[in-house]
Amino acid sequence: MSKTNLQIEAPQWLILLGGCCFILALGISAFWEADIRWLHFFQAWMYIAAIASGCRRNRWGYFIGISAAGLWDYANIFATTFFFNGLEQLQLWIHTGHPGRPDLLIAVPAWFSNLAVVIGCVWGYFRLPKKPAGDAGRLVVTFALTTAFFAVDMALFQPRYLGIFPRLLHPHLP
Repeated sequence: MSKTNLQIEAPQWLILLGGCCFILALGISAFWEADIRWLHFFQAWMYIAAIASGCRRNRWGYFIGISAAGLWDYANIFATTFFFNGLEQLQLWIHTGHPGRPDLLIAVPAWFSNLAVVIGCVWGYFRLPKKPAGDAGRLVVTFALTTAFFAVDMALFQPRYLGIFPRLLHPHLP
């Protein structure tokens, strides 16, 4: 019988809580907008993989979490206005007591949930006893595969979002 390394400490808690909160945000968003349900369903699986592997201190889970959550947060700062629109809605809610567009407001907790996943994965990785030099390459490969997964997910279920990818490489493009 194999021994599992499922002792949850602070980094794993960040991954677990951040990942679950983001999956919840995906679910709420999909509830509000039916045409993105399949996109969000498959996107959630990357977070499930990061949570399941990261909570077992598996470097691949850390790499998936850093890649998926890091890409989402980066995209929402540099390639889309989703996070900033959510901050505007939060400010409106604070000043008026009424959220104008909760479908945009959800971007704020979603962004911070992803940040928690990234921090938890980086922290967890640096707590690993062995960090082979090849891990840098493994992270790059994981990032490429994670990004490709998102691109295929978008191409199949919401091709209108594929315009994000050129802006990821050059954020100042229209």
